[in-house]
Amino acid sequence: MGVFAAVRIAGLLAVSVAAHATEQNTFRLLGRSWDSRWYTAIATDGYGRTLHFENAVVQSDLAFFPLYPGLIRAVTTITPLTYGAAGLVVSWLAAGAAALGIYSLAVRLYDHRTATVLVLLWGLLPHSVILSMAYTEPVLTALAVWALYAVHTGRWLWAGSLAVLAGLARPNGFAVAAAVLAAAGYEVWRRRGRHVPHRLWTGALLAPLGWAGYVLWVGARKGDLLGGYFAVQRGWGSRFDFGAGSLAFVRHLLRDGDKLVFSMTLVIVAVAVLLYALLVAERAPLPLLVYTGVLLLITVGGSGFFESKPRFLLPAFPLLIPVALAVTRTAKARPRAAYLVVGALAGLSVAYGTYLVTIARMPL
Repeated sequence: MGVFAAVRIAGLLAVSVAAHATEQNTFRLLGRSWDSRWYTAIATDGYGRTLHFENAVVQSDLAFFPLYPGLIRAVTTITPLTYGAAGLVVSWLAAGAAALGIYSLAVRLYDHRTATVLVLLWGLLPHSVILSMAYTEPVLTALAVWALYAVHTGRWLWAGSLAVLAGLARPNGFAVAAAVLAAAGYEVWRRRGRHVPHRLWTGALLAPLGWAGYVLWVGARKGDLLGGYFAVQRGWGSRFDFGAGSLAFVRHLLRDGDKLVFSMTLVIVAVAVLLYALLVAERAPLPLLVYTGVLLLITVGGSGFFESKPRFLLPAFPLLIPVALAVTRTAKARPRAAYLVVGALAGLSVAYGTYLVTIARMPL
């Protein structure tokens, strides 16, 4: 936790210095930018806001899942904090809980050193500045990692309950339910006729209810039970098209060139695909492979907001396991090389995160 706090505080200080130098408000940049404004508006007034733009773009707040604004509302109810400050408190606490969960899971699967390096690498991702902002990714990551920890330790009711909450946090929170269901199915197959405890069945049945419940609620509200939520997403320009939209954008990027953020996004997504192949080669546990694979599939296969794809991958912490193992092995044999790699990542993370928030001014 000390290592994680240190790298995130360094990122916060860099953003604060850059904001001051460019005459911007640090709190507004972190707590009231882009999607943060939608979440705080839902927390303040509930659902019902829709914006219409050219090219048939219709942005409805029904695209945003309810857990995070509900937590913001709860914090403002019991404290004197504003909605923006409450959003930051929820995100920062969730980021800490996620870091602790990543360490707890990794130390059971590997060892103390690898677990610590994994937490450090997660805190140093190029887009980890999101962990310091009023966004939902820290909440989803915390729920996901503790659900995976519960699966690994055989706590099926906890796993199912946390998957429900993850499904209420973000659209890609379904990945947690998929991991729980896959793990439960494998456990049933492994027992083959032997007694299966009711907690396993109950946890597996609970897992998808959060995500499915919100999707159906939006569908009922829009008058199309099964298709209403996906119509809302199409209004935002977001849909799952098996990567056709992403491929077309990559062609444009390679042919015509574009902003640095888009180029970095292309690199990050490509590296993520490579890291998933390495994760499979490492024979990581099935729940981690399913969870990460679903997150990656949604990210690569979805269209719209290409620059947001690195943020969608932020909860996919298992992608960093092969890197953590490599850094740990290098640290034993060549500690200076390991320190150099971590130092370079820290510099990239702080510099790029500061650029994203204070200079790029693009949707994150």
